Amino acid sequence: MLAAARKDLLLDRLRRDGRIVAKEMAAELGLSEDSIRRDLRELDEAGLAVRVYGGALPASPAVADYATRTTVATDSKRRIAAAAVALIPPGATVILDGGTTTLAMVDALPRTFRGTIVTHSPTVAAALLDHEAEVFLIGGRLFKHSAVSCGAAAVEAANRISADLFFLGVTGVHPTAGLTTGDADEAAMKRALASRAADSYVLASEEKIGAASRYGVLGLGEVTGIITDVGADAASARELAAAGAALVHTSG
Repeated sequence: MLAAARKDLLLDRLRRDGRIVAKEMAAELGLSEDSIRRDLRELDEAGLAVRVYGGALPASPAVADYATRTTVATDSKRRIAAAAVALIPPGATVILDGGTTTLAMVDALPRTFRGTIVTHSPTVAAALLDHEAEVFLIGGRLFKHSAVSCGAAAVEAANRISADLFFLGVTGVHPTAGLTTGDADEAAMKRALASRAADSYVLASEEKIGAASRYGVLGLGEVTGIITDVGADAASARELAAAGAALVHTSG
């Protein structure tokens, strides 16, 4: 089998099974593990897979640049945003992560909401200018890929706040890899923010379910819930639930 055909087969298996074990794939194809690992390494370098110990996981399309992400799964993000806003009680202090789904939350949030919004995203803060809520913007080094503040200064500022709710954006929600994102500093910032809220909810639009990125954020059981519009009967939802995830399904 030619290398290109093997890679196509590996990508098909990633989409179907949600992971590849190099040893098992090598035995099935009658090839050496080194050949399969080389293919997986090249798929990883191309952004099509994420190598892990013993094999690979599907790469998340949500690691694309910010402008591209604004066009991905827009209907899914709107449904999840509406479900997330419904969880916010009057007068609450809420931390909003950066990202396109939290921007959709701002659109869904009533302009008369009189609570407090804390965010490290200048785009989210700017979108709240016409809202009555108090807005606190955490500063630091601007990570332009996701339009958020990261780094030591941002983490230090985050550690001085407390909130009722944190709405967390990730690029991957996987039953074995957990909650992941594509940058180490951004992952650290997300952990810091999660530690400052009584409850943390993950905003998981359809393209993130079953996918993974390079850096771990939290385990599935370390958040209050994962808001998704993937149906409860879907195989991916059942696998996440079996792995300990508390799924909050949208109504629409």
